[in-house]
Order: sequence, then structure tokens, then C-alpha cells
Amino acid sequence: MSTAAVSNNGVHLFGIRHLSPTGAYHLQTFLNEVKPELVLVEGPSDATELIGQITLSGVKPPIAILAYTEQLPIRTLVFPLAEYSPEYQAFQWAERHGAEARFIDLPSAVSVSLHTSLSAASEKEELAEAVRLHRKEVNNRYEEVALRAGDSDYETYWERSFEHCNEPSTYRRSIHTFSSEMRTISEAEERMYTPLETAHNDIREAYMRAKIAEAIAEGIPAEKIVVVIGAYHVSGLEANLEGITEEEVASLPKISTKLTLMPYSYYKLSSQSGYGAGNVSPYYFELAWQCLVRGDLAMLPSLYLATIAGHMRQSGTYRSAASVIEAVRLAEALASMQGGRLPTLRDLRDAVITCFGYGELAIVADALARADVGTAIGFLPEGISQTPIQEDLNRNLKSLKLEKYKMTVATDLELDLRENRRVKSEEAAFLDLRRSFFLERLQLLQISFAKKRVVQQSGATWSENWILCWTPEAEIEVVESIMKGETIELAAAFFIKESLSHSTTILEAAALVKAAWQCGLPTSMEDARRTLQQLAVESGDFAQIAGTLRELSTLVLYGDVRKIDTAVLVPLLQQLFLRGTLILIDSAACSDDAATKMASAIIDMHAVSQQHFEMVDDERWIGQLEGLAYRDDRNAKLSGLAFALLLERNLVDNDRLSREVSRRLSPGIPADIGAGWFEGMSLRNRYVLLSRRQLWEQLDIYTQSLDEEQFRRSLVFLRRAFSTFEPREKNTIAELLGELWGFGEIEAADVLQRPLSDEEQQKLDELNEFDFGDL
Repeated sequence: MSTAAVSNNGVHLFGIRHLSPTGAYHLQTFLNEVKPELVLVEGPSDATELIGQITLSGVKPPIAILAYTEQLPIRTLVFPLAEYSPEYQAFQWAERHGAEARFIDLPSAVSVSLHTSLSAASEKEELAEAVRLHRKEVNNRYEEVALRAGDSDYETYWERSFEHCNEPSTYRRSIHTFSSEMRTISEAEERMYTPLETAHNDIREAYMRAKIAEAIAEGIPAEKIVVVIGAYHVSGLEANLEGITEEEVASLPKISTKLTLMPYSYYKLSSQSGYGAGNVSPYYFELAWQCLVRGDLAMLPSLYLATIAGHMRQSGTYRSAASVIEAVRLAEALASMQGGRLPTLRDLRDAVITCFGYGELAIVADALARADVGTAIGFLPEGISQTPIQEDLNRNLKSLKLEKYKMTVATDLELDLRENRRVKSEEAAFLDLRRSFFLERLQLLQISFAKKRVVQQSGATWSENWILCWTPEAEIEVVESIMKGETIELAAAFFIKESLSHSTTILEAAALVKAAWQCGLPTSMEDARRTLQQLAVESGDFAQIAGTLRELSTLVLYGDVRKIDTAVLVPLLQQLFLRGTLILIDSAACSDDAATKMASAIIDMHAVSQQHFEMVDDERWIGQLEGLAYRDDRNAKLSGLAFALLLERNLVDNDRLSREVSRRLSPGIPADIGAGWFEGMSLRNRYVLLSRRQLWEQLDIYTQSLDEEQFRRSLVFLRRAFSTFEPREKNTIAELLGELWGFGEIEAADVLQRPLSDEEQQKLDELNEFDFGDL
């Protein structure tokens, strides 16, 4: 009789920890010893039909079984498998030896429903704190076990006590005993603090007992059945208890679900991604599995450390073979000090920091992350258990003639959204437009197959440039999008609808209006427009209004390029423009820090007034600009910008210009206010400024009137203003000032090119001690 636990009905129980390479290795040995006819595995029983696909030769772990609900809100359960998962190796053994394999846990429809109920109950205020404290206590209990064993944390304790156990029977007895004792200690508290979780486990174990009894009733000898389950459940299946009846199963709550296989990644498999049953270091445990298969686990330290040294070399940090040897010796010494047979991951990491990082974690952090988590991504051959959204993706790629771009080499795709009049059918005439809709939807869903390049265009929005590259990550992202809808179009529409429900500002809603327009979703665009209309009722933020108008303006101007009617946006554009116009002057009473954002908003508003002068009240806008331009109680930079916009529209004559410049840049005006006003002036059309000689005459008079301290202070703002001028514009200014000072153009250029003297350089260094803000 095997030393594995045996249930009351005589089947063999093999307790494992999910994602345990040593558990997988000893399970193989045990299966070779027992040679079962049936292998039962903890997992959703309705996924049994997927086992045959999991073991196909083209499948490359990590992969996962995904269960998802068909109706909103989408609920999911994920059952991941790595190559070193005991469950995966159980399936592989059964396939090689002609044995049958089945899942025996609750069907996904029941599990999803129960998990939803548990989550909802845990979030209730009266239970949440008790649940939180209990789970914290459970975690503390495991950590206390590790501390009593002399280890710093539970993961290190587990690895030293179980992953390094090379005797199969000892491993099985130890893990069963440990799990049984920990369960006994915690069970009483669980029934008090988390009764729903306890009831959930009781139901699961009763169901698994029923599935075992069902297999025996089929005539399969109990001694030819091996049950692979989490070690926590071994004592529950050993107990002489009845299984759940068919009537009781039928009475359990259910949510209609579908099942599929999906590629997975080591990052998603790791506990760092938030997966509670994951490894801290999936790639490290893959190396451990490879060493176990070769029969030489002692090789793991040198293999792991050499991998880290390789990553460091790739990033330009060289570590020699001697450093690797020294690190192996240090890790083995650290393990020996703890009474361990082999170094743990903690020992190896300490050795890396000491021997490779010379005591500094920062030096080796990147290499450690790569060697711990790894970059492995699973693969499923085409056609294996595809979700509806994967099928829809492939249909779209075929109909849009994009199949050739589904490759791992990044390829450029240029689109022309205008009608192609050289073809006969309407479908072919707007092929690029339909491609654009599809690719925009993928980008909205954050499916990395499609990335849009920014194309510099003078007014047109009909040209697009995309980079297409298919990766395993993209496959995962497509499958995960099933949680939003069964087609790419439905998923994109759901994403917009869900985002709208969380939108709190008009700028967020406007971005979703634009997203729906780009994705070719008129119904979603109308939903977003209504949300924007509602939020606009109480909006009083000038910058938000201007940003929203910028988005709406583009849609109104070029909406017909995408064959979507955007005329419905015109009343909203008019409403928001009027509101922005009316609050302009009040909003300009702001600090210098806020003025930068306000200046961009004013420029956006002015652009809308010029682009849609026939739709908006441009006359009222100009009146407000004049009010701001000549006010002294508003931010000087914004007043200067408003004055520049009036100059640009040719609404300021030379006499008015001279008077205003003289007033703003007079000796009685504080240096920061005067120079700040000029900075605002310089934000707009430079040609207008450079063509007004009297402006530079007045600026010259102003700077000469300042004392030393005022001059130095004004330079803070003047330097910031001139920093945005192009070299040719600076040369023109120098020539203008040269003429004012009696220099010729050549002399002025010579002065510009002349190296600074030591005294001039010293003064510039002193000036640099000022706080130049955003320079």
C-alpha cells in the first residue's frame, strides 16, 4: 500500500501545493508506482472536456482555464497552469499512459456564483473588518510557523521544508500532516469569523467526495484511482462523510458561464500581479523543475545565479564566472547556517546582492526581477477552444485583409480614410475607414496588436499611420476582453459605457465622445454626448471647458471624414463656448503657477472662435479678450496673452499699442508684473510682435529704467519668454535692438556670436541662482 493518504473508500489522495515543482515531480513518481486507471484533479468539473486540449503537443504553458459569465456584470474564474504545476503533470502522465483524467470540483457556474456571494458578503460593513482581521491572523500564523523554524518568512520556510525534500514518501507524509494540523488550528476560528468561506469549502469537499464515489460506482477499482488535490482538502476527503446529493447540487446558486483556454504569462502567474496562489518567482521554480527532471536539484543555485549574471551582462554590467562561483558558495554557506540541505531563493538573493551588487540592491534589482518572474508567455495552437471574441477578431482580420499583419514582426500600415473612387463596391471604397474603426477599437481595449502613430497634418484627419505586431500578450489581452463583450465592437461599446459611468468631468466625457467617434460607434457617441451634456450643466472650470471645446471642435470640423453625423454636437459646443467666454475674466484672477494652464486654455478657446466663428459668439469673445487685456487686477501673463490675441486679429492700432506697452512696461510697475505681461505677449504670433518696432522701443526704454535689482528680477521672466523663440527670431530681435542702439546688422550679429567674458559669465551664474520655475 502506498504511503500516500487513503480516503475512507480506498482511493489514493495526493495533496499538493499549486505551482509546486517538487510536488509535481513526486506526483509523477507516485503515479508511476500506483499506475492508476483514473486521475481525479481538483478543478472545475465542467472543464474536463478541455483536458484533452491541454495535453496537445502544440500547447505551451503557462496557460489558464478561464470561466466567464455570459451576462453583465462579467464575472470570471481563472485556473492557471505552468509546466511545473502538479495538475498539468497529472494530465500529461494520464495522456502518456492511456489513463483517464477528470476534474472533480464544483462546476464553474456554481463556483462563480458562490465567489460572487462571498465577495459581496465580505464587503458588508459589519463583516468586512472581522474578515480582514481573521485573514491577517491566518497570515500571521503561517509567518509564526516560519519564525519558529528559524526562517524569516513563510515562503522561505516552505521551500526549505518541502521543495527541497527529495524523498517522495517523506514529502507526501509531511505535507499531509502539516496541512491537517494547520487546518485543525484554524478551523474553529474560520467557522466563527468567516462562516461563508467555511461553508464554501464544506460544499466543495462534499461535491468532490460525490464525484469520487461516482467514479467508483462506474466500476473503477478504488485502488486504481488517484485524487490530486490541494493539501488543505486531504483531511476533508479522508473523513467518513457523505458526498453531496444530486438534489443538493441542483439547489446550489448558479450563474451561466462559458469556458475556454487562454495563453498566460509568468507575470500574471506571479503573486506580484495580485494572484493569491501564485509564485513569488515563477521562472525560478521553472529552473527548479528542470533540475528535478534532470535529477540534479543541487544544480539550481549555479543555474539561477548564472542566469542573473547573464541578465546583468545584457544590460552592460559585467560579472565574471568567479563572481558566480563565489555567490554559489555564499548561498550554500547561508543555507548551512540554517540547517538546510540546499540554498533557498532568499539565500540566493542575499548572495546576489552581496557578490553581484556589492551590498546594493539597486545594482541587481532589474536582473533579479527578470530571473525571478521571467518573461515566459504560453501558446495555444489556432483553433483550440477559442472564445467568441477571438473568433470575431479573426473574422475581422480576414474581412479587412489584415491577416498578413498577424505576425511577430512590427509592420507599418498607412490608411487613407477618404473614399476610394477607383473601386466598384462600397465595401472596398471604404476599406481603410473600416480598418481604422477596427484598429481604434483594439487600441481602446488596450490590445497591443495595434498602436497608432501621431501623424503631423495641416488640418486633415484622413491620414493615419499604424504599427501592427502580433504577440502572445496580445492574445491574452484579446481573451481577457471577453469580459466586456463577445465581439470587438461590443467590448469597445461596453468599455465606453463603463467609463461613462465613472466620468466626473466634462473633459473625461469629451474624450469618450471622441473615442466613440474614432471607433465608429454612433450609439456610444450619443450616450457619451448625453453624459457630457449633463456634466456641462454645472461645469465652471475654464480649463476643462476649453479642453472639451478643443475635442468637440475637431469632431464638428472633420466628423464627415468618418461618416458619422456630428451636427448634434454643435448646440453643446455653442453652450460651452458661451460659458467659457463669460467666465474668462474671473478665471484669469489666478497665480502664476495656474496661469500656464490657463494660457493654453485661452489659446484653445481662441482657436475655436476662429474655426467656428459662424456658430459661436465671436464678437462677445473678442469683447471679453479686450476686457482682460486692459485689466490690471488679473494675472499679468494672461493679460499680455489677451493683448497679443487682439494684435493678431489686427484690433489694436499703433497708438493704442504704444500707450499700452508704455503703461505695462513703465518704471513704476514691479519688474515681475511687467516682464510677466511681456511673457504673455510672446506666447502668440511672433511675426506680429517682430513687425511692431514701437514695442521694442518701449521694451528698451523699460529695461534701461530699471535699477540693478529690478533688472535682475525682470530677467527671470524675460529669459523665460525668450527661451521659446527660435534662433532666427532671436536674431531678428537683436537686429532691431541693434538699430535702436545705433549698431548695424553685422555689428549686432558680431555681438551675438562673441564669447561671454568672465565677468559676463559670472553675472549669468548669479542670475541662475534665481528660481526660474518651469524653465
